[in-house]
Amino acid sequence: MFSKEVEKVLLKVQKPGRYVGGELNSVIKNKDEVDVRFAFCFPDTYEIGMSHLGIKILYSLFNEKDYIWCERVFAPWIDMEEQMIENNIPLYALESGDPVKDFDFIGFTLQYEMSYTNVLNMLKLAGVPLLASERTELNNIVVGGGPCACNPEPIADFFDIFFLGDGEDVDLEVIDLYRECKKQGLSKKEFLIKASHIPGVYVPALYSFEYNEDGTIKSRTALEGAPETIEKRNCMDLNNTYYPDKFVVPFLDIVHDRAVVEVLRGCIRGCRFCQAGFIYRPFREKSVDTINNQCRTLCETTGYDEVSLASLSTSDHRQLFDILDTLHTWSEDEKVSASLPSLRVDNFSKELTDRISSVRKSGLTFAPEAGSQRMRDVINKNVTEEQLLRTVNIAFSNGWSKIKLYFMIGLPTETMEDVEAITKLGQTVVDAFYRNPDRPRGGKGVSVTVSAAAFVPKPFTPFQWFGQDTIEMFEEKQKHLKESNTSRKLDVNYHGAETSFLEAVFARGDRKLNKVLLEAANRGFRFDGWSDCFSFEGWMKIFEDLGIDPAFYANRNRSFEEILPWDHLDYKISKKFLIEECKKAYASCTTENCMEKCSNCGANCFKGGICVEKHKNMV
Repeated sequence: MFSKEVEKVLLKVQKPGRYVGGELNSVIKNKDEVDVRFAFCFPDTYEIGMSHLGIKILYSLFNEKDYIWCERVFAPWIDMEEQMIENNIPLYALESGDPVKDFDFIGFTLQYEMSYTNVLNMLKLAGVPLLASERTELNNIVVGGGPCACNPEPIADFFDIFFLGDGEDVDLEVIDLYRECKKQGLSKKEFLIKASHIPGVYVPALYSFEYNEDGTIKSRTALEGAPETIEKRNCMDLNNTYYPDKFVVPFLDIVHDRAVVEVLRGCIRGCRFCQAGFIYRPFREKSVDTINNQCRTLCETTGYDEVSLASLSTSDHRQLFDILDTLHTWSEDEKVSASLPSLRVDNFSKELTDRISSVRKSGLTFAPEAGSQRMRDVINKNVTEEQLLRTVNIAFSNGWSKIKLYFMIGLPTETMEDVEAITKLGQTVVDAFYRNPDRPRGGKGVSVTVSAAAFVPKPFTPFQWFGQDTIEMFEEKQKHLKESNTSRKLDVNYHGAETSFLEAVFARGDRKLNKVLLEAANRGFRFDGWSDCFSFEGWMKIFEDLGIDPAFYANRNRSFEEILPWDHLDYKISKKFLIEECKKAYASCTTENCMEKCSNCGANCFKGGICVEKHKNMV
């Protein structure tokens, strides 16, 4: 399967299991018997990519078609990359060992802006031209999807197609179109023009931009009859939407090494900082029977003894206790445990934790997001200090003594008092432990960790117009956060502001940033999400050399009238609604969650989920 050169270099790298394939449930086909070969690329290491649910779903979906062979490709770590370059080994797919340049489609899932350089580096290692304009034949069609596809303009020059929204249907429609165009001998341009008329497909080469003197966008033009706007795709009936009956089981430990069943899509909460909470609307649930059957099947076909009930907010499923009770009818006998990936402050209970056997007494994590009630109202978190204290007291009374609290700093309207309120809230949790008569006795007492991330404004949120705090402002707030802690029982840490600054640049950037990324690729940048590879000074040198001001993208406030780089991409969340939410944020006013009342965001156009019943009640 693999060349002798690959076998030799595997002896010289750490974790060779990342690069060999052959795992349980991986799919091997005869390449001469398929019409389309798809290289599914994850722009990070094997351990992270193999934990991603999206790649598991689409890998199995594509391979169920006898005319498609989908294979996995992950970014090689530094040691493997050096060996590949030294020994002239191109980037290859794990199943066949064939070079990525031999594939019809090269697909990337775009989860994080700081992985963009990995995308380009993987294309370089594959020997594939980086610019879409230089790939003129009907092969090596580079496609992308995932959350970052909601503003792909900073990487638009490198991709032929972006998929907006759920991929299960639209991906296959494009592959089928490609198959037909290939049989008919059509050109790449003819294929892309046809693809642009499939709902959910964005072909960036068919759109041009004109800019004002101040650098903002003046106009956008659709070419070759392409649609003026591109609407995202949604799978509304999750009970009948494809879900794998088996996963590839890795040889080595990965980040999330367990069976995973998606229980719902979307979120009811409307937290104003959260991009996922808006772009994945509307809220859609799977039935108890569907979830139970999928959990049991996956445990049987993979051998896992833990299944994670995954979603943006699993505890919001309206039949969560029924799900857990149904799983319990077989999971205890088969020694399988169920876990929730996240727990909310406002619906945590002893009844819930009693039913989740894998919630260990080692620690619990909650995300108040802001220290003061005013700031929680600004971001529409809809969680009170009383709810947090009720939750931690339930935890303390039932044996927990370690709590981790996630916050953000740099949120709109934030003051130093709001920053200090983070450590005050952490100290209040510490004090609650010692006031609780049922707290765990012995040991080292309570341990509370406060972790503060630098806020990054994202497209399709009410804060998409907000200028991010400067690095100097973040550092000042981080210093104040640290100095405001006076307790040895409270551990305070924060994430680097420099990485968050660059994330903000590319999150809301336009096509002028493509040349920045191209230059970064030429200078060998990759793994920028990893501290041991990230060079802020190197990035600033690129911006300086190219005469581009990154603060224009990260720190500048936008007006509501400005044309945004992603305005032609329609995620069915109305701009009017986002503007109203932004104004309410600055007035510290909250909005009810989708279970309580329809806020008329626009997602009810899909005619499903809870939107229909709640919208009827509203009108």
